[in-house]
Amino acid sequence: MARIAGVNIPTNKRVVIALQYIHGIGPSKAAEIIDKVQLAPSRRVHELSDAEVLHIREVIDRDYMVEGDLRRDVAMNIKRLMDLGCYRGLRHRRGLPVHGQRTHTNARTRKGPAKAIAGKKK
Repeated sequence: MARIAGVNIPTNKRVVIALQYIHGIGPSKAAEIIDKVQLAPSRRVHELSDAEVLHIREVIDRDYMVEGDLRRDVAMNIKRLMDLGCYRGLRHRRGLPVHGQRTHTNARTRKGPAKAIAGKKK
């Protein structure tokens, strides 16, 4: 099993798909990495030599922010918004939707399970 950026990537999948198991790498970045390393898109992870895996690892470490660094950066951005007290920061602090979605109905993913209101009958 190949280990890149602290993640064990699956061996039986194509390299383009396997790279997407790393947080911060999606389809377009995976294809870009494959182009930089000059691998065939149809190659599977178990077919790669140690040198090719090392080359992929070096390209990712040099050119992309992934996994722990990316998670830390996103968390710091959210914390900055919360410390500023701007609207988006307040929404994060209260656990409500940030991007303008309605909350009268829906928004259960952010708000959690519905809480019963005592004495309310219809």
